[in-house]
Amino acid sequence: MTKAHNGPTMADVAREAGVALGTVSRVINGEQVGEAYKTKVEEAIQKLGYRYNVSGRALRTDRTNTIAVIIPNTINPYFAALVHHLNVALEKRDKKMMLCFTEYDRGREIEFIHMAQQNRVDGIIALTYNPKLTIPEDIPFVTIDRFFSSSVPCIAADNFGGGMIAARKLKELGCTSALFMRIGSTLVNEPSKRKDGFVSGCVEVGLPFETMILEDGQPLDAFDRFLESRMKDGKLPFDGLFMGTDYQAWHIIKTLRRLGIRVPEDVQVIGFDGIRMFGDQELIVSTIVQPVQEIAETCVSTVLSKHLSNVPSLICLPVRYAAGGTTKE
Repeated sequence: MTKAHNGPTMADVAREAGVALGTVSRVINGEQVGEAYKTKVEEAIQKLGYRYNVSGRALRTDRTNTIAVIIPNTINPYFAALVHHLNVALEKRDKKMMLCFTEYDRGREIEFIHMAQQNRVDGIIALTYNPKLTIPEDIPFVTIDRFFSSSVPCIAADNFGGGMIAARKLKELGCTSALFMRIGSTLVNEPSKRKDGFVSGCVEVGLPFETMILEDGQPLDAFDRFLESRMKDGKLPFDGLFMGTDYQAWHIIKTLRRLGIRVPEDVQVIGFDGIRMFGDQELIVSTIVQPVQEIAETCVSTVLSKHLSNVPSLICLPVRYAAGGTTKE
């Protein structure tokens, strides 16, 4: 291994740990070694401050122990939670994250994939929006929420089931008419199934419903204008509302209150995602909770799998309902 100038060598680490030089090499290169030996080597590395050349190791082993994570941003609380749990899952496996923010820029998605290839990452986990995105064949690739092909695993929450849960819950809580609103997408993705599940759930429980879908890119105030157009004598023709995301639900709740509609007394509202204030405090709305930690764990274990070709094209994880003050529990 290449050492830092005048710094400790790999031989120094071996002497400090009381192990053979080859054992130190195997630990550094991520090869199989007994847990006791691994602990001794890691403690010696820490004590001596040994630093090794990652680039040199990558050339020899064809591994960098780095996973690229491509995601829109971490301003969105759901994305922030996802990145947090992805990093935790990678760290547990002694892997590092190369974090790439696209800000929904389709061109940047392509640039980051090329950058990941050039940096010889061991895999890519991506939440993308480019309809023309080409998946590289030379790097393990896992997507979140978006289906590409039978050879590219997609990890997602049970969006269809979540929509059904929302419909059943609104009916159970006494709603007599419901509305579903969301911003649509031109992509074939799993979140689009939230509407299908809600419609199926409403039909199942006999809850009258309607839907209002904005085109991708339209501002949220289009929702406001729609609600204002449905007002009659200070009331809306529905008393249950299911939104595509918690963020959209939070926006609509503010609009409803501005219109003099009480939540949850007049209209009960359910969102989707499970976003919490300050990341780990109270839910911002009643919601369908995505299992974000399990999604992250599954993404990491899948992208690192030695048998990626045997992984199902879609891994769907269960969701649950949680009351957040915008329904009548």
